Amino acid sequence: MSSESKRAPRSRMTGTQRREQLLDVSRRLFAEKGFDTTSVEEIASRAGVSKPVVYEHFGGKEGVYAVVVDREIQALTGALTGALEAGGHPKVMVERSALALLSYIEASEDGFRILVRDSPVAQATGTFSSLIGDVATQVEHLLGNQFKKQGLDPRTAPIYAQMLVGMVALTGQWWLDARSPKKQEVAAHLVNLAWNGLSAIERRPSLDPDGERHARRSSRSVDDE
Repeated sequence: MSSESKRAPRSRMTGTQRREQLLDVSRRLFAEKGFDTTSVEEIASRAGVSKPVVYEHFGGKEGVYAVVVDREIQALTGALTGALEAGGHPKVMVERSALALLSYIEASEDGFRILVRDSPVAQATGTFSSLIGDVATQVEHLLGNQFKKQGLDPRTAPIYAQMLVGMVALTGQWWLDARSPKKQEVAAHLVNLAWNGLSAIERRPSLDPDGERHARRSSRSVDDE
């Protein structure tokens, strides 16, 4: 009997297994090349199947992309929501949120690359900017309560929420490629800027084009030493 006839037949994938394989392959391609330059032909080729198999499972490139994005959004939203809903001191929540985003990037680099790319097929509720906006809305309520306790105008909370969340998100995009220093150190610096900035927040901030207020503060600091 020839070696060919003795070779065990290759097991066929179930429909669920094939779907997951196609999603894994597509996820890597979208992260590497983006949506526009990824083709159904390339997805099929890397998965070792014919193009009709991809169409059968997802209806085309747009369909598989939508599933990939939806899964990543759920994963990141879950991580950030968990950090915020755990409660505690506001500074601790800022720390947890920064670490949650950086941990997601660390564990799901391809997924984060896909989320931060612009895509013509992304829905209004399925873009990175809309996701960050949802997180900022949650932070807005937390800040509003803290502002009331500190005698600050809670109506400005949405502005500060967008700034805080945007700062963390953009730092995450930078760290995706830099990967140095370690995520704990990056998170500590984020919290250092965010929390120390909030701790000295002014009730009625205004622009100081001539730098007079800054000069007065510096003079007082020298006198106090």
